[in-house]
Amino acid sequence: MSLARIVFMQKKLSRKFGVVGKVAGRYLEAGYSIHVGFDTPEGRVDIVAKKEGQVLAIDVVDGSVRVGPDTVEAVARKARSINAKPVLVLYGSGPKLTEEAKSRAKELGVSIKRVR
Repeated sequence: MSLARIVFMQKKLSRKFGVVGKVAGRYLEAGYSIHVGFDTPEGRVDIVAKKEGQVLAIDVVDGSVRVGPDTVEAVARKARSINAKPVLVLYGSGPKLTEEAKSRAKELGVSIKRVR
């Protein structure tokens, strides 16, 4: 995909899906094929990204909230149901991750990314 096409898709995703679209655009730029709003048996995943046999289940957290271990466990459970690697994206400087959530993410193998 050409750079112009990628930039066009990023703008389109951002307008349509807001914060989730901005994060999806970054994964699109990195070469992933994306699907926004994917339904799993355990619940809805914000983004599913695929690249070279690797599948990522991505949930995006936005706003001034405290992210606890229950959010991390939910992402891991949803990803496990579709055989994907769980990723939790904290958008901006608003979401704060608790120590319990950090330790639980390490146990469950959930990657935590901060996007600004």
